[in-house]
Amino acid sequence: MKFDSNQAWKDANASVLANRDVLMALAGVFVALPNLALATFLPPPEAPSGTAPEAAFALLGEYYTKAWPALVVMALLQLLCTLTMLTLFTDRSRPTVGEAMKRAVQSVLPVLAAQLLIALGIAALMVLGGALAVSAAARAIVAVVLIAGVAWVFLRTSLVTPVVVVEDQRNPIKAIARSWALTRGSAGRLLLFFVLLVVVAVVLYVLIGGVLGLLVSFVASGAAEVAVKDLIAAFLQAIATVYSVAIIAACHRQLAGPSAEAAARAFE
Repeated sequence: MKFDSNQAWKDANASVLANRDVLMALAGVFVALPNLALATFLPPPEAPSGTAPEAAFALLGEYYTKAWPALVVMALLQLLCTLTMLTLFTDRSRPTVGEAMKRAVQSVLPVLAAQLLIALGIAALMVLGGALAVSAAARAIVAVVLIAGVAWVFLRTSLVTPVVVVEDQRNPIKAIARSWALTRGSAGRLLLFFVLLVVVAVVLYVLIGGVLGLLVSFVASGAAEVAVKDLIAAFLQAIATVYSVAIIAACHRQLAGPSAEAAARAFE
């Protein structure tokens, strides 16, 4: 079936509005708090103005070497949050949050395995592209082809997570194949939809974050100012997570075919 981006947005927004209390509680615990803790206790370094690129990359490398355990834990918490939300969005039995979280835990390994396979495929494309780039002109062409190829793979595999969670497909290869089949004929529409969403999200993030940050600067300074701005950023990230999961669920629901009539009903 043809993908209708307007309907997908309406379904996603209705789902979020109907269940905003539970969703924001989940996002607050699993997204906002970890991001706030990371920004407070392990903030990324800021290279001084005029720092050479090599020195800046070395500074980042040192940071990730020190912070990777915390980053891995945060990524796993956010993945668990995403899978729990997907279960709540799509399971017609209307599970409790606890039940949804238990089912989400069962989906973690299949989703990670599928993502690893996708990453390996993209890495193979990049290695092949590097081998073919024997001249400056070839490198430019290969770079364009690689960017297009990676975007294409991302679009065609964008429904892997809901396939695992909603369709209970635990085989990562079959989950990738299923996502590929669902997005057949809709990749262009999905691309335009996702690009538009990213642009709107970035603009809203900059505007809201900028305005609130400016207000905070008038009433606070020093460590208090930094802490409040970090809190605002974490809250905006939580909202973005809720909507991104709702949108992916709506896209899958539309392309997979089942009725979305229960999507906006409040769950427990």
